[in-house]
Amino acid sequence: MTTTTAAASPQQQTKTQPNAQRQEAVAGIGFMFPALLILVLFLIVPLFVAGYFSLTDWNGRTPLTNPGAYDFVGLQNYERLLISGRRVSDFYNAFKNTFYYALGVIPTQTAIALVLAVIVNQRWLRGRSFFRTAFYFPSITSSIVVSMIFLFMFSNTGPVNGALRLIIPGFRDVSWITDNSGVLHNIVGIFGITADSVPVLRDTEIFRISLWEWLSGPSVAMFTIMILAIWTTIGTMMVVYLAALQNIPSQVYEAAQVDGATAWQTFRKITLPLLKPTTFFVVTLGLIGTFQVFDQIYILQSNVTRETTMSIAYLVYDQAFETDPNMGRATAVAITLFVIIFIATILQRRFVGGDRSDV
Repeated sequence: MTTTTAAASPQQQTKTQPNAQRQEAVAGIGFMFPALLILVLFLIVPLFVAGYFSLTDWNGRTPLTNPGAYDFVGLQNYERLLISGRRVSDFYNAFKNTFYYALGVIPTQTAIALVLAVIVNQRWLRGRSFFRTAFYFPSITSSIVVSMIFLFMFSNTGPVNGALRLIIPGFRDVSWITDNSGVLHNIVGIFGITADSVPVLRDTEIFRISLWEWLSGPSVAMFTIMILAIWTTIGTMMVVYLAALQNIPSQVYEAAQVDGATAWQTFRKITLPLLKPTTFFVVTLGLIGTFQVFDQIYILQSNVTRETTMSIAYLVYDQAFETDPNMGRATAVAITLFVIIFIATILQRRFVGGDRSDV
């Protein structure tokens, strides 16, 4: 006995397609809903709440249910923070410190991470697993513990000064943790350039802009924190680069070898362009991390170096809990930091890019 099944008509196929698409859409939304719910509850909603409280004068201590716990002040916190308030100097000083911190840390950690990834990716290297683990280990160590270790190493009588005394004859101990002098100031001072030869751009009771101060570079204390940050982050960036390197097809390198390309030409013309999306990702992580630096500064900062190591993220904490606590002003700093990171990421996307269109 033969059973014959008739083919579905075009009208029936047209009716079943929207149903299938609708079922796929519902299934996709169902899978994404838990993640979207967490994103909305713990990121989007707090962002809007912080934006609202940045327009108030809430001190952060008075319960919100109390009558008169806060008043709506509009953009007053931003105006006092960025334009004419007595907090202007604090913010721009923190921005200067954070700018120099990011300028020194991001390129250095990216370059070192790429070099380490290339090295540990070589097949001829013995003990590759050991070196990968050793380079990555600082990244998984508590930042508080690492900061305490650096506090000991870079103290006046620590191993760093001791090693430099052995290497450099006549070396004078450097107060790495408590030295407020700018690194660039120390360099140009060798050539006799001092503050008297650099003009002051603006000098009022509220705000002072000195070209000499802005061209100071990071202080020696901040430079020490930068070394700590680079050492603790290159492991993570190395792992990201290593995964990208292992994802490059071997046929590409074989073709370059057949064409007679040298190792440097292969790296410059093939490896670097193919790593462009990864570089964009690494630089973006570094950009966000450097602008949000807090814990290392909290541990290594002292009253002596407060001004030269203050970051924008630490200024948020300072405004909220330490100097004249005011949660409205602190959230205004946090929202401003968010805007700065967003703009910096867009600019970084514009100049670094994230595709392989030029390969």
